Amino acid sequence: MSGGDLPSVVALGGGHGLSASLSALRQVTDQLTAVVTVADDGGSSGRLREEFGGLPPGDLRMALAALCGDDHNGRRWASVLQSRFRSEGPLDGHAVGNLLIEGVWQAISDPVLGLGLVGELVDARGRVLPASTEPLNIEADVLGLEVEFPHEVHVLRGQHMVASTNGWVQAIRLLPADPPACPQALTAIERADYIVLGPGSWFTSVLPHLLIPQLAAAIIASPAHKILTLNVTSGLETAGFSPSRHIELIAENAPGLRLNTVVADEAFAASDAALAQTCATLGADLVVDDVAMHDHTARHDRLRLAAVYREVMGGAEADLEM
Repeated sequence: MSGGDLPSVVALGGGHGLSASLSALRQVTDQLTAVVTVADDGGSSGRLREEFGGLPPGDLRMALAALCGDDHNGRRWASVLQSRFRSEGPLDGHAVGNLLIEGVWQAISDPVLGLGLVGELVDARGRVLPASTEPLNIEADVLGLEVEFPHEVHVLRGQHMVASTNGWVQAIRLLPADPPACPQALTAIERADYIVLGPGSWFTSVLPHLLIPQLAAAIIASPAHKILTLNVTSGLETAGFSPSRHIELIAENAPGLRLNTVVADEAFAASDAALAQTCATLGADLVVDDVAMHDHTARHDRLRLAAVYREVMGGAEADLEM
C-alpha cells in the first residue's frame, strides 16, 4: 500500500456476519472485495439452487446489500435487494435480490460477471465474489442428537441442517472436498493489504473458506495483514464455546495459518482469561473493544467495528459517503 492510498481489503464470510464486517469496512476503504460462501441450501436460495442448479444467491445478495451506500439511493437499493415477495403463489418468500441475481445469471452465463453487473446497478461500494465457482454442500459430524445415546456421532448434510442443529458440531467437511476456488478471489487475496475473516456462523460461514484448498493456500501464503473478527457471543452453532475455542477451530482447520490481529468484543473476551495466550499461539495480537450493539442483540455495531478496523489498519480513512 503506497502512502496516502486506501488499503485493499478482502473480507471472507457469509450471511449476517459478513454483512456486519462489510458495513464496517466500507467506512474505512473503497478498495473492498467480499469473498462469499456458496453452500446455502435453505429458504429462497435453496429453492433456486434446486431449480436451476447454480450458485445459491442469498449470501451474495446480502453482501451486495451491505455494500450499498448510506445515501438515499443506496439505502433504497439495499431495501429492495433484501425485500421478499409475499403471495399465495410460488414466488412467496423469495428475496427480490435473489431473483435479480438469478435473472442476470440466466442472461449472462458467467456468475462473476453477473455479480459485477448487479453491483454496478446498485452502486455497490466494493466487489462481491463467490468463494468457489461451484455450489458446495456442508457435511458435519454431530453429537447429542439422541438423548439415549449422547455420544453417538451422526452425520448431517446441508448448510441449513448444520446451522440449525441442536446437537454439538464436532467437525465439518465440504462436498466436493476439493472444489475450484473462484480465480478472481484468489487474485484479490494475492493483492490484498488486509484479509478479514469473520464474524459469522463459525461452522457454516467462516470455516468453509479454509476448507477450499486453493483458497486456504492463498490466504496462508498471502503477506497481507490477517484479521480474525470474533462474534460478540457464542452462537447457535458454537453454543458454550469460549472465544479461545473459536480460534482453536481456525487452527485445526487451517494448520498453516498465522494471524496478525484478533478482534474481540470486550464482554465476550472477559469470559476467557486464556484468550490473549491462545491468540499468541497463532502469532496474533488481541484487540479488545466495545464493538457490540447495545440493544441486547448479538450483533456488531458497524461504526464501533469500523473504528477498530481503522486503528488496526494504521488510521486509514476515506472521504466516503456515509
